[in-house]
Amino acid sequence: MTESMPPVAAHNSEARNRVILIVYTAAIFTSALLLFSVQPLFTKMVLPRLGGSPAVWSVAMVFFQSLLLGGYAYAHYISRFGHRAVPVAIHLVLLVAALLTLPLSIAAGWGDPPASGYAFWLLGLFAVSIGLPFFALAANNPLLQAWFVRTGHPNGPDPYFLYASSNIGSFLALLSYPVLLEPALTLRAQNIVWTGGYGLLILLIAGCGYLLLRSPQMDINASTGADDAGAVAPSWMMRARWVFLAAVPSGLLIAVTAHISTDVAAAPLLWVLPLSLYLLTWVLVFQSRPLLPHKWMLAAQPLAIAVIAVLLAYTGTPNLLVVLGGHLLSFFIIAMACHGELARTRPDARHLTGFYVALSFGGMVGGLFAGLVAPYSFSWIAEYPILLALAVLCRPQASERVPAWTRWYWAFLAALAVVLIAPAFSSGRVFEWLSINRVLLVGDVAAVAVLAALALRANRWKVFATVVLALTLTRLYPADDGRVETVRSFFGVHKIQVTPNGQYHVLLHGTTIHGAEKMLNDDGTPVTGRPEPITYYDKDGGIGRGIAAMRARKAGPLRVAVIGLGAGSLTCAAQPGESWRFFEIDQSMVDTARDPKYFTYVSKCAPDLDPVMGDARLTFAGEPAGGYDLIIVDAYSSDAIPIHLATREAMAIYKSKLAPQGAVLMHVSNRHLELSSVVVGIAAANGLKSWTYGDDPERDAEYIFATSVVISAREPEDVGVIASSPDWKLTTPRPHQRVWTDDYSNVLGAVWRRLREGDE
Repeated sequence: MTESMPPVAAHNSEARNRVILIVYTAAIFTSALLLFSVQPLFTKMVLPRLGGSPAVWSVAMVFFQSLLLGGYAYAHYISRFGHRAVPVAIHLVLLVAALLTLPLSIAAGWGDPPASGYAFWLLGLFAVSIGLPFFALAANNPLLQAWFVRTGHPNGPDPYFLYASSNIGSFLALLSYPVLLEPALTLRAQNIVWTGGYGLLILLIAGCGYLLLRSPQMDINASTGADDAGAVAPSWMMRARWVFLAAVPSGLLIAVTAHISTDVAAAPLLWVLPLSLYLLTWVLVFQSRPLLPHKWMLAAQPLAIAVIAVLLAYTGTPNLLVVLGGHLLSFFIIAMACHGELARTRPDARHLTGFYVALSFGGMVGGLFAGLVAPYSFSWIAEYPILLALAVLCRPQASERVPAWTRWYWAFLAALAVVLIAPAFSSGRVFEWLSINRVLLVGDVAAVAVLAALALRANRWKVFATVVLALTLTRLYPADDGRVETVRSFFGVHKIQVTPNGQYHVLLHGTTIHGAEKMLNDDGTPVTGRPEPITYYDKDGGIGRGIAAMRARKAGPLRVAVIGLGAGSLTCAAQPGESWRFFEIDQSMVDTARDPKYFTYVSKCAPDLDPVMGDARLTFAGEPAGGYDLIIVDAYSSDAIPIHLATREAMAIYKSKLAPQGAVLMHVSNRHLELSSVVVGIAAANGLKSWTYGDDPERDAEYIFATSVVISAREPEDVGVIASSPDWKLTTPRPHQRVWTDDYSNVLGAVWRRLREGDE
């Protein structure tokens, strides 16, 4: 193709080059800002459809990475047109077409999720709702860099610094959302601001296109400073290497997020930390003079992998900051090493868009494995150690230092594997010693891997095999806190722990206990008869006292709705003649609660249990009005009530289902969020009065925990003795605290109140 251009100067002036740099940097920065702010914005809009599950975020990441590949491939294709006006026109038409679909909204017909296949349903919802604007945004980074090369700017031969600008925008968007946007703006306001930003971006990109078309027409080789010999197309092996180097940290991003939110702390906003570090690595490695030299990161990478192996082996009471910091710092180093290799092996600007296609394809592959394949293939977070081992293969091939004895390394490693793995299948004294020294055992093997990588500069396959052995040992040898089985579903990974003496079975999500049952008496004999609810549900705790007060007030059998089943503890709180109806979203939890090898509450107290399945906001809304004397909201996502179950609109639904003297009892115990004031606020917004209850945190009975609850009713007489009890406090809304709604919530504010007020 040829093009007819108006006469222009042979070279850009210094002032024009400055304008080109400013406009292109601003456009790429703004595009990235919008790209990464739409992710939490739209994901938050979708969360109520699926119980606020953290897995919604993982599936969203898979969608975004997949569409990023589509955008990069589109940019690669249209950049090949010889006539520069063609890609400019095509892309501006695409951007305007996407603008016509805004503001963002969930597409019609996608209101209710199916009974199964949530991940694929979510992918479809994302595609039809925001697919076009996100696709247009995804293409901007490589496309604008390709245009920048052709403007003839002096920095055109190495435009990768603009990728750092893009990731700075992504980084700031991600951090500003929970800190600035969510606390200050409603979802509707965020949507309007985002739409306005999209319109501004179109103007900036139009400016980029204008500057391109007004720049001197030049051959791509001249604009990149490459000659035919120096611009040889990358080999397929190199492209495959790029894909692998991008896939491993992309998968690790999702895997480490799943691990720290499951096994370290089920705290809100934790997903922000690994994603922020991931984006920061892209910023750092594509600097002209990296702050952290690549050789330092390569040297630290084996140490980082060894640290994670030891942390995976450690099962004692964790110091949250130390463990969380260890995982995140190690992830950062591993990602820096992988992305540094990508920066080191990047091609000249002539092959820029193809390079970005390989990166995005690798990101999609890693995301698909960790976000979709692994959750359906493993009952635990197996993708984390798998990707850690694969990270070793991201190291560049080094020439080995081969002392005579290292020729026997494979034989030594095979013998070591036999010696350490064989006892795991016995019950002898060697096994007991190895189990007790689990951390030391894994740490020693991990140290061998570090030695092989750094001191011997061993072949990466030898280091890989050694790391695999260390990580295998973390799984083979049981922890010293009892036998643990895992149950994994779309809604999370739950652990059923049998304490060392077999006396208790405990249901955990990460380090948070969500139920337990005493299976053996103190003398070792089995517990018989009707199980006694413990943990948060014992008769002297807030939930037990609330149920008793409502039962006494009515002086008859209760009609109760319970949102959230857990281990099934509350099935044994029911009395003969009462009607208790349970609402649960996770079928795996129902199956676990029904299985007497785990818990016997359901099998002994409610053998005919038939819970209503689905998200409670959708299923409970269909219940008859005025049908319940007591509604107990005991659902959780991670370590808190799902946000959409704690809004003014949700409380309006609960109120509509209450009998004339009914009450809503909400369980708000939480280590990270202060939720009592949130519930008091949404109750007051619906004309309800609230009483709060907090147990004495010094209660030291085994598996009896301090419990915080809020009970809300129309009038004081509706809650019986609670209204006059000194243990319950009539609580009014905080004057300056905004009520949570479906359109507004402030998780960071709840975190701050918990840090400031502690257990008050």
